[in-house]
Amino acid sequence: MTLDQVKTLVEEKGIEFFLCSFVEMAGAPKAKVVPVTNIDEMAKDGAGFAGFAAGNMGQGPHDPDMANIPDFNSLTIVPWRKNMAWVAGNIHVNGEPYPYCPRTILQRQLDKAKKLGYTFNAGVEAEFMLLKQQENGTYLPWDKLDTLGKPCYDLRALHRNLDIMTTLLRNLAELGWGPYANDHEDANCQFEINWKYSDALTTADRHTFYKWMVKTIAEENGLHATFMPKPFSNLTGNGLHFHMSLWDLENTTELFLDEKDESGLSKLAYYFMGGILHHAKALAAVTNPLVNSYKRLIVSAPDSGATWAPVYITYGGSNRTQMIRIPGPGRIESRIADGAANPYLSAAVYLAAGLDGIANKIDPGARNEDNLYEIPVPELKERGINLLPGKLCDAIDCLEQDEVVKAALGKTYADYYIQVKRKEWNEYHRSISQWEHDNYIGVF
Repeated sequence: MTLDQVKTLVEEKGIEFFLCSFVEMAGAPKAKVVPVTNIDEMAKDGAGFAGFAAGNMGQGPHDPDMANIPDFNSLTIVPWRKNMAWVAGNIHVNGEPYPYCPRTILQRQLDKAKKLGYTFNAGVEAEFMLLKQQENGTYLPWDKLDTLGKPCYDLRALHRNLDIMTTLLRNLAELGWGPYANDHEDANCQFEINWKYSDALTTADRHTFYKWMVKTIAEENGLHATFMPKPFSNLTGNGLHFHMSLWDLENTTELFLDEKDESGLSKLAYYFMGGILHHAKALAAVTNPLVNSYKRLIVSAPDSGATWAPVYITYGGSNRTQMIRIPGPGRIESRIADGAANPYLSAAVYLAAGLDGIANKIDPGARNEDNLYEIPVPELKERGINLLPGKLCDAIDCLEQDEVVKAALGKTYADYYIQVKRKEWNEYHRSISQWEHDNYIGVF
């Protein structure tokens, strides 16, 4: 979208303000409000930010300001404030693209794919929970009537949340994203809304806006929405099922599709999938970026339903116990990522791993048909089935040893990412939990 086209849209829609936005390492959106009278300056020079104050952006208090240059192709009119438009941007410092900008990191991988003749399309299923803060400061699922042991698809619980869900669905329809389903998920007060896939950059932009929108609508209803991977030990966590396919440069021909194959996949798709499986342990450091993420990635099922987060580095048909599921011809779904995954970084590393699989013709092996939850770990190991890392520190070790995934992030950012995550792990490991007090103080 050119600047002249943006100005025409501003006139037609009555836009008065822009939210010039970017994300930091955790995927948290940051923004400045820019009046439309300053659109020329924003388009040319961006909005200025002190990077050290914005989160993990690779800056100290002594560093020069970051300039967020808007990409008007991402322009999204805020449905509940129609005089305001959100626009995603790319960070520049001293006039140069900034290596710590997640959106720029994804674009770099997409450019690599385009040079190979590919368009990377992606769709996401982003689960969230609606919580209420208690007087003592803790959070609990807000709906006291939502108590079923297996509440997935429960109409009664869904109905009690229809005002929020239908507001979100109307907003998505108004934005033209093509929403097609909303349901109550496997945990109490857990929900999911699905919308149509797009090219990976558009999906990452929309995913970022979506998470902000969900939180905002929840707050307006006196609730707290969280995408935290595992808020409660006895309930299923919040996943981010990630659907992927490669198309031609015109985005009209499905390169993953082979209708003669039993799974509906081409050789290109199998190689791409082989790359993801090959790099799975390093990918986890990015797609499952928190200490808390690995409390969702467990071998056994929780009390409610199933984990829906397989730790087994395998693929299967429409089999939700596998890391990669084939939900239909021409696409694959990775089931390991969680709600804390940065939309841009996760797409970038998935694509890099898949392209490496294509380049090296990595065979994903035979399709697995088992219910892997029922097979003991020793037997899995005898079969040669590997597991994802069990802790953030182990995933970071795997990332540090994986040159392909590190290259996708860029050496500068990969080193920084590893440093930040090791610090996060060390802070967690050195903290003393209530569980330790309850189990040790009276005994020792």
